[in-house]
Amino acid sequence: MHLAIHNWMKVEPLETTLARIARLGYDAIELQGEPDKYDTRTVRRLLDEHGLRCWGSVTLMLGERNLLARDEAQRARSVDYVKACVTMVSELGGEVLSVVPGTVGKIVSDGTPEQEWTWAVEALREVNDHARKRGVRLAIEPINRFETYFINRVAQALALAEAVGPECGVCVDVFHMNIEEADTFAALKAAGDRIANVHVADNNRMAPGMGWFDWPRLIDAVRATGYDGALSVEFSPPLDRTPANPYPYATDPDPEHVSPAERKFLEDHGSSIISERFYTMLTRRSIETLRPLL
Repeated sequence: MHLAIHNWMKVEPLETTLARIARLGYDAIELQGEPDKYDTRTVRRLLDEHGLRCWGSVTLMLGERNLLARDEAQRARSVDYVKACVTMVSELGGEVLSVVPGTVGKIVSDGTPEQEWTWAVEALREVNDHARKRGVRLAIEPINRFETYFINRVAQALALAEAVGPECGVCVDVFHMNIEEADTFAALKAAGDRIANVHVADNNRMAPGMGWFDWPRLIDAVRATGYDGALSVEFSPPLDRTPANPYPYATDPDPEHVSPAERKFLEDHGSSIISERFYTMLTRRSIETLRPLL
């Protein structure tokens, strides 16, 4: 296994992110699913300059992006968006695209369970056909009930992946699993060789090592499935606005180049615009915790 990290948690130039993670010893990046934001030739040059590679990407299901939408045109636009993410990963030499099927933050359904299952399978089969041609593996990601109503547990993701196709995988995220699974270790074992990506944060969604997770046991359980891809760091630190705050320097009071949509996405995850100092500390703590276990 190797170490990657997402870049959606802090809004900054990609070159700044790559310089930081290269300096701290990461192997790869899992690029945010915003294909219109990146010129892949430029990104590949930056990756080469910093001795990094693209592991893959994750869909950012914001606004109207929803593979479960009742409106057929909205579903079609959402399929096109996910396909564009696949193309971006392929052009960057990446291997996996993690997919959350529904809009993040939407917890009320558009249709019956049967309708939404049909819509999801149809949409993901179309995306999967495109992904197979581009040499990218899809990974269905369960996230917790407070962010989506549709796929919350590994068993649900496995059922959807099996309906999509034999090569479709799942992305396991130990933070979400801690909320939704009766037994995280049994869920990992059940996922087996369908695991195509692994996202890591501690139980409080801080950096690995800043909560109570037993990381040696978790990594051993992932390794036992035969998985040999990235452990992709995805902390989203909750911010303390009380006098009990242990990190008074955590937020950036005067951020640059942050769009309203980017700010809303971070705030919807219970976080905000975090300072460079705090972000670097979290990034360093993650690799210090995980690297010795690999």
